[in-house]
Amino acid sequence: MKPRAKRRPPWRARRSRAAGAPKRRSRAAAHPALAAAVKAARAAGEIALKYYRGGFKVMIKPDATPVTQADREAERAIIAVLRRAFPDYGFLAEEFGEQGSRETRWIIDPIGGTKNFVRRIPIWAVLIALEEKGEVTTGVVLNPVTGDLFTARRGDGAFLNGERLRVSSCDSMKEAFLIHSSLNLLRARGHWDGFVRLVDATSRQRGFGDYYGYCVVAEGKAEIYAEADLKPWDAAPMKILVEEAGGRLTDFQGRPNIYDGTVLATNGRLHDEALRLLRGA
Repeated sequence: MKPRAKRRPPWRARRSRAAGAPKRRSRAAAHPALAAAVKAARAAGEIALKYYRGGFKVMIKPDATPVTQADREAERAIIAVLRRAFPDYGFLAEEFGEQGSRETRWIIDPIGGTKNFVRRIPIWAVLIALEEKGEVTTGVVLNPVTGDLFTARRGDGAFLNGERLRVSSCDSMKEAFLIHSSLNLLRARGHWDGFVRLVDATSRQRGFGDYYGYCVVAEGKAEIYAEADLKPWDAAPMKILVEEAGGRLTDFQGRPNIYDGTVLATNGRLHDEALRLLRGA
């Protein structure tokens, strides 16, 4: 009698590639919007990395968050690249605000994770998304320190360095990994009780904040990411990345919204249950 093959745990990523085989390339790489966003992210990444490895002055904005010269220079570089490629598109950017059309606009965070950046923690990234008629259709996330490049285009899939991403197939909350960002913000925004219910229901919890928590879900390495006190530029590229990897991203009310300030990203299978726990319904 033949031995039964070992069942792959549901949290294992489905991506596999034979040794020496060429990486599969994203079909979306040729899309002009995605190509422009990648070019802009790389330009900004070079600027930010120069400061990260050198020195910079930290200033505090009116909302009590830090900003550096690197943020501002990187954002200018992004806008310059994207404006040359798409002169009619508008912008919603963290440092320089809103410009031009709202119908079709780029949403930009030149350094997502500035608090990590200023402490020399290598978990920060250039975040760029394209919003068309209220829907995010393109997303690029570049970590200049590691070189990891996450890309997504509506209908074309999500990719990490050219390899397709898939969320996990885990459908049991008691086996799920829960990722979270700053706990004090969840408490301050009135979501603590719901978050504790998520903690009690899941297998393990890890504090991988900022852009990285979403990427862990998109890669199939965790099932749930919950975060509060967000701006649209924090969530925009992450929404398309998670969705194109097969997952789901909403606010804590279950709406596909990046403007609420709360975000729940999951592998999709556990989304409704996670929402119920958060809301206590």
